[in-house]
Amino acid sequence: MQISICDLRLFSLNHQIANRNSQIANKNMAQKSRADIRRGVHSRIRKKVSGSAERPRLAVFRSLNHIYAQVIDDVNGKTLAAASTTEKDLKGSTGGNIEAAQKIGKVIAERAIAAGISNVVFDRGGYLYHGRVKALLDATREAGLNKSEAAGKEEEGNNE
Repeated sequence: MQISICDLRLFSLNHQIANRNSQIANKNMAQKSRADIRRGVHSRIRKKVSGSAERPRLAVFRSLNHIYAQVIDDVNGKTLAAASTTEKDLKGSTGGNIEAAQKIGKVIAERAIAAGISNVVFDRGGYLYHGRVKALLDATREAGLNKSEAAGKEEEGNNE
């Protein structure tokens, strides 16, 4: 069997086209939005964090203009308490700032304590523990939720 120069050129051209197509496919697969990445992080967190009746999960969702918090019993699949900046009495000029997150943190802690919950597992929802998410959790601790965590942080501050 003889291989001509035309056959070699054709093989080379087909090989180059196949390489280019695989590079394009890899590039498209590698490009993920920040929301897709956050969903992946959130799903990995949810594999580890689960709420029970004794210690439910405090889940946070943050949008551009609002922040939402729920206390969830994952065993029974029930929401025990909820608060968000979309509620009429909690609505301020904007829900997308640290002051609004602090207000929601205080309200969700009050509602959880009224429902008989004193300790929760915090689920940051794939967001970094910074800014509005951190402000919400700190406000819940100040309002009396997870008192053991708040006492531990004060002791660390006194030791330094």
